[in-house]
Amino acid sequence: MPGLRFEKLHLAPVAGVDEAGRGPLAGPVVAAAVVLPARGVPRGIDDSKKLSAAERQRLHARLLDCAHVGIGIVEPEEIDTLNIYWATMKAMTIAVDRLCEGLGCPPGHVLVDGNRLPRWSYAATAIVSGDAHSRSIAAASIVAKHTRDTIMLRHAEDWPHYNWHSNKGYGCPHHLAALREHGPTPLHRRSFAPVAAAALRFAPPESSTPQSQHLVGAPSLVPDS
Repeated sequence: MPGLRFEKLHLAPVAGVDEAGRGPLAGPVVAAAVVLPARGVPRGIDDSKKLSAAERQRLHARLLDCAHVGIGIVEPEEIDTLNIYWATMKAMTIAVDRLCEGLGCPPGHVLVDGNRLPRWSYAATAIVSGDAHSRSIAAASIVAKHTRDTIMLRHAEDWPHYNWHSNKGYGCPHHLAALREHGPTPLHRRSFAPVAAAALRFAPPESSTPQSQHLVGAPSLVPDS
């Protein structure tokens, strides 16, 4: 379990922040901000990528019961407008703002997974691989990941061709094949290169204009922090 070394360096309450969903071709990017309780922290908190879906679900429920939690969600249309990097920064900002509403005050410090911070007024520290080193960030990674997975499972029922119940919107072979065969859905990020290419193939002939050419050159992913 990640420790509390970084939390102990700062004035309480200390919030951990992490996101889920920078890389997928479809669905929102989700961030979570978590302040753990002084006592009664659930056992088993770890980097969400190291946990099974069942473990994340269990810990998510426990964290909602015992911790202060804020969640920020930015949908695909806004991701395309802002780009994925700034959409992630916005999701983190929304998550901390909502955490503050529950706390009734700003956190004493915010620990953010990665090497960059949003443009906000909160005292904060970026920690590379923070979900492996900070228990608060690890808790946030669990909440963000479980929240986003739940959203994608719900959307999978409406768009069964894309196998989102398994890939959660990431560009696995099955998802890419369905994208080429059926084209993008409203949940797809059209600024991501594979989706832009599929959108061009399914556009009516009159749409193959400079606007379509702009899509081909649209940015794909900003590298993860």
